[in-house]
Amino acid sequence: MSRTSKPTNKSTVEKDKRPAGSKDPAVRSRPKSTETENSKRWATYSGLPLKEVYVSGDLSEPHGKSDDLPGEYPFTRGIHKDMYRGRTWTMRMFAGFGSPEDTNRRFHYLLENGQTGLSTAFDMPTLMGYDPDHKMSLGEVGREGVSIPTLRDMELLFKGIPLDKVSTSMTINGPAIVLLAFYIAAAEKQGIGPEKLRGTLQNDILKEFIAQKEWISPPRPSMRIIQDMLVYGTRHMPLWNTISISGYHIREAGSTAVQELAFTIADGIAYVQAGIEAGLEVDEFAPRLSFFWDVHNDFFEEIAKFRAGRRMWARIMKERFGAKNPRSLWLRTHAQTAGVSLTAQQPYNNVVRVALQALAAVLGGTQSLHTNSMDETYALPTEEAAKLALRTQQVIAEESNVTKVVDPLGGSYFIERLTKEMEESAWDIIQKIDDMGGMLAAVEQGFPQKEIHRSAVEFQRMVEEKTRSIVGINTYQEGEDPPIPVLKIDPEVERTQSERIQKLRKTRNASAADAALDSVRKAAKGTGNLVPPILEAVKAGITLGEISDVFRDVFGAYRDPGYL
Repeated sequence: MSRTSKPTNKSTVEKDKRPAGSKDPAVRSRPKSTETENSKRWATYSGLPLKEVYVSGDLSEPHGKSDDLPGEYPFTRGIHKDMYRGRTWTMRMFAGFGSPEDTNRRFHYLLENGQTGLSTAFDMPTLMGYDPDHKMSLGEVGREGVSIPTLRDMELLFKGIPLDKVSTSMTINGPAIVLLAFYIAAAEKQGIGPEKLRGTLQNDILKEFIAQKEWISPPRPSMRIIQDMLVYGTRHMPLWNTISISGYHIREAGSTAVQELAFTIADGIAYVQAGIEAGLEVDEFAPRLSFFWDVHNDFFEEIAKFRAGRRMWARIMKERFGAKNPRSLWLRTHAQTAGVSLTAQQPYNNVVRVALQALAAVLGGTQSLHTNSMDETYALPTEEAAKLALRTQQVIAEESNVTKVVDPLGGSYFIERLTKEMEESAWDIIQKIDDMGGMLAAVEQGFPQKEIHRSAVEFQRMVEEKTRSIVGINTYQEGEDPPIPVLKIDPEVERTQSERIQKLRKTRNASAADAALDSVRKAAKGTGNLVPPILEAVKAGITLGEISDVFRDVFGAYRDPGYL
């Protein structure tokens, strides 16, 4: 249930007791509000009521205490004892546009400017499993990310970047197994085995059905593909995170922070169950699971979300799944500032929003962070905008001193109480999902989709009624904004990428390619692991679109039935 609809708990909301006739101009100018309006005004973005002041008594209930230490179960205060004293978070800027060569230049630019990890954005045809010359790709190649339909494109993407020296994240889901094969094969051409590769594949298909809507196959065969990657990664890629359980897209679709927390944890439960059903021991693969949070504008609620998430995941892994390895209990996370919070109006305000969100992620204890660029409501970021976003992280890390103390907000009456309330509210939602038979069943019934829709509509209503302020949108508005520099994608990218792939099909060994693709089809129809035949297929010149077409043929093409 959306927390925005929860009745106000009057015992926890302190009313303003100053008389209406007070000479305080702030009081005189305050508009009269109804009880409901006041309850929403003095609440988090998720609708959790906020007191005027918090005291020691707010910590008296179970799990409201602050005496656990960082690096100790249940890891509320952080998964490492020394946190940023030992190692600053990875600064991993999301990048990808145009051709592989275009994005390769951006990667080198970011690394030269102090970035410490790579994160790859793919274009819509790649995300949906189409080659650039397919009719569905018309006008979309390289527009929202980089076009990577073949092994050769992956090689060009990482030209001059030793893949055993860098950690790479790839935001890909439906065709994730194909991109993983491209990456492994590209590394082999550099003389690097899969056991040396460090990085993360997003590969969270449940959140695609819930929020982002980029898929190829229906939910159940998609989960089978994820199981195959979990098994392969566990056996052959000990440094690789085969799945990044992603709340980011759930939040960007309109959920509250509480819903993001609950739905993401529920997704994680489903993936752990899938790994166990595939024959893995929980401690074999759980240490390589990672998470991905959105960081929105409600500063303290976002910090509490990170803390509650760590505590919840540790308890789930220990109590529900019986994990023994301490690393299996860790909720390791990447975070990204909220793209949905950026505005086209007064775009320089976005610099401030991103800085506050980044600080919340750091105080929440993230292991990795992407900061959005101020111009992303107009286009993919320019080099200068991306550098400013990176510098935002560097200023926080180098100048603010927030890295000197582990969990500096730990013990705050307010933060500890809010962490507890976030956790309790998320447990309520997870219990509903468990009662439905788990997250896969809940997705098939449309439960999270409908809940997110309700929250998104409620948030928009509050913006339009001005009970939720957005500077430059419904308050402090100005006239037309002056133009800002934007990145423009060369229209020749689509033609070049289409010509490349057509040439590949003509010049590859046809019989070897046909045999390799047939092996993929047989594996899809059977029960064998799909990664090895797909790896051989991409080495034989089979394209992303051709493998995705096999999935569509064998598993069927999914159509969202609509749940609203």
